[in-house]
Amino acid sequence: MHWEQLLSLKRQGDTFKRLRKEQDETRLGFEVDYDRIIFSKAFRSLQDKTQVIPLSKTDFVHTRLTHSLEVSVVGRSLGRIAGKKIVEKHPYLSEIHGYKFNDFGAIVAAAALSHDIGNPPFGHSGEKSIGEFFKTGAGKKYQSVLSKKEYQDIIDFEGNANGFKLLTESKEGVSGGLRLSYATLGAFMKYPKESLPKKPTKHIADKKFGFFQSEKEAFINVANELGLKQTRNGDKVSYARHPLTFLVEAADDICYTIIDFEDGINLGLISEDYALEYLIKLVKDSINTKKYNSLVYREDRLSYLRALAINTLITDAIDIFITNEDAILKGDFHVSLLDKSTYAAQIKDIITLSVNKVYKAQEVIEKEIAGYKIISDILDVYSSALINEKENKASNYDRLMISTLPKFYQRTEISLYNILLNTCCYVASLSDSAAVHIHNKIMGKQLN
Repeated sequence: MHWEQLLSLKRQGDTFKRLRKEQDETRLGFEVDYDRIIFSKAFRSLQDKTQVIPLSKTDFVHTRLTHSLEVSVVGRSLGRIAGKKIVEKHPYLSEIHGYKFNDFGAIVAAAALSHDIGNPPFGHSGEKSIGEFFKTGAGKKYQSVLSKKEYQDIIDFEGNANGFKLLTESKEGVSGGLRLSYATLGAFMKYPKESLPKKPTKHIADKKFGFFQSEKEAFINVANELGLKQTRNGDKVSYARHPLTFLVEAADDICYTIIDFEDGINLGLISEDYALEYLIKLVKDSINTKKYNSLVYREDRLSYLRALAINTLITDAIDIFITNEDAILKGDFHVSLLDKSTYAAQIKDIITLSVNKVYKAQEVIEKEIAGYKIISDILDVYSSALINEKENKASNYDRLMISTLPKFYQRTEISLYNILLNTCCYVASLSDSAAVHIHNKIMGKQLN
């Protein structure tokens, strides 16, 4: 893979070349990507979507929105630092093509900003509840009328694939979705494969999948434009990652490792003593003990340790990325950057503590259980209504329910697969509160 191709400014539907050296420096194409994402409806809905604690009533616990903004900030730093080293190593990028180190930061920041844009309400349990409705619930009856890959798309409903759909899907009057640059779309594509075969190797890019069958053509188009390395042939669509995806992933890994841990401390699920013990292991080489001891309030002490820990992991991730640049460009780097981290043991300890104390906390479990029921019931009502309408069997209740959907999701002239997938994507688009509100109406608990 080659950087000058990987940094493509092309957008879906372009009929002309977008050359970096002809870009307006006051409004660079990669920065336009960031603006389009942040002003999108899908991004705004993240303000009321669970990061770890579903339906939290506290104001210091992260939502998908605050998490995405923080990941974007870390991603920008990773991209800029890596970009500076790459441009120094490959001066032709600047001298011939006009690329600058800030371009890398802008691409990674935009991709990182959108990395959770396709995630359903109620955290990761939201993805699982959508899948299980079709795998073991009432939606299993549709298996016989779907292809294997179509069925796999919905029983393993994937936020990353839904994100790619949101960013690229054409609608009436809006061709190409947000029309982001292919470089940003490439960096966003964390798992550049389709849903089958499932986990064919231990390669990090094979862990999940990155597009639904409905976006297969768009995905291949982006991959080919960027010159991504094809890793499987025939009817098995799979590519090596865009190199900058590793930086997007590292930004996410750094933030959720440190910040989910911080949320647990702020909620009282993890004691501050643990925080000191675990975080200081990460920052022992950079901490200013005198400054730390002068901080009176817990929030200030945590903030100081968090900043040092994030900076430590950024520096470490960059070293790993640059050291392995050649292997990454060849598609031969098979793990996440932090899996190679000098601090891998400390990261593992922090994540293990977060899992045991935060992710498995009773409050989290109880709300995830409620989320399963809410999502299953909403899926059942809407999928049944839409399929009945397609088959001319709709009841008055079915038609009433369909009328409550946004126009785009009311369509029944499309294939059964697309009706079911659209229903999943509609449910995934809901914020936590909106899902609760709709469920209350379905259950007759709320009349306004």
